Amino acid sequence: MTTHFTDLGLIEPLLRALAAENYTTPTPIQAQAIPLLLQGRDLLGIAQTGTGKTAAFTLPMLQRLAAEKIQAAPKTARALILAPTRELAVQIADSIRAYGAHMNLRHTVILGGVGQNPQVKAMARGVDILVATPGRLLDLVNQKHINLTGTGILVLDEADRMLDMGFIRDVRRIVAHLPRKRQSLLFSATMPADVAKLAQDMLIEPVRVEVTPQATTVEKIAQSVYFTDSAGKQSLLTSLLRDEALTKVIVFTRTKHRANRVAEQLTKSGLPADAIHGNKSQSARQGALDRFKSGASRVLVATDIAARGIDVDGISHVINFELPNEPESYVHRIGRTARAGAGGIAIAFCDPTERPYLKSIEKLIRVQLAVAGSPPREVVTERSDAPPAREARPQRSDSTADSRQPDAGRNPSRRRRRPRRNPMQKAA
Repeated sequence: MTTHFTDLGLIEPLLRALAAENYTTPTPIQAQAIPLLLQGRDLLGIAQTGTGKTAAFTLPMLQRLAAEKIQAAPKTARALILAPTRELAVQIADSIRAYGAHMNLRHTVILGGVGQNPQVKAMARGVDILVATPGRLLDLVNQKHINLTGTGILVLDEADRMLDMGFIRDVRRIVAHLPRKRQSLLFSATMPADVAKLAQDMLIEPVRVEVTPQATTVEKIAQSVYFTDSAGKQSLLTSLLRDEALTKVIVFTRTKHRANRVAEQLTKSGLPADAIHGNKSQSARQGALDRFKSGASRVLVATDIAARGIDVDGISHVINFELPNEPESYVHRIGRTARAGAGGIAIAFCDPTERPYLKSIEKLIRVQLAVAGSPPREVVTERSDAPPAREARPQRSDSTADSRQPDAGRNPSRRRRRPRRNPMQKAA
């Protein structure tokens, strides 16, 4: 069994960069994917956020590009990475910068929300790696500022979110500009039919690497739900956040307006918070994210789209102020915590109108969320004769949960299995 990056066939400049980042032990997806990608194989990766997949595809990409010793032609990119959000694109570029610190390779980021002239200028001489969001990239391709006919590596990251955001058509248009002979990689946390069809069309005899069961939550996350009415959510949130054990928290809402309102109310209550969503300028979004990363802000209120690219270590809690109407989004949301091998806590607020959303979420993840302040309920399994499950670890928010009553339709005496511990070295 592989236990160190030195076992994966990576070259010395990459190993030196990984050592500088204190990465020594690969995560499961890195251990499985890197040797295959170094062989030039196409790959279909089923992996949630926080599993280290960025390093899984950037490390072999950097090694291959360095070995080829080819100069990028003007307006071209030797490798292309497509990401659904600006934040994720920036995060991937940061990883490339860190891992490629000792390699003479150029990369740039193409995304919306900012002027295109600096991006056009950056592409004028050509780059080794282009990280882009689909809309702006397609604009620049159509304007003849970017030529993808010689791109030899394609990575489509978080394909299911591309689908959710309506980008699949743009992705197909971009792929049409690429040469047929290339190495292609597609990563997705879930595999809906449209993503499966895209993978079939994009990939040639791919190897499949699946590091977690499809559409399941990270096992190290302790999940619970508060049943409350809509009007009581803000005071409940404020009460929870007064507990300093909630050290770094992302609060999710369904709408931009609600994100702004929640952040404003928290700030008025003496709990400074930033909102991040699609109506914010790119500089405002990046500023809020930087404050959150540095610890200057303890709370970030976000919509699904804006938070998709957030990759921040040490997020202690995810709070679903409003449950998502698509159960897959719940999986993505709570995946912001329990990253890099750490544990995490996910708390959901559920008002009467959101009961159907909660039911869909529990059906998807096959786990009934523990009612906060009550004994946790058992894991939902396919078998009706499953043995009794062990008690889950207690929630940190019990002190504020006593006044919340469990749903009358559920039996609080049923218990759910303790999440299996699977500590990993810090994910790259």
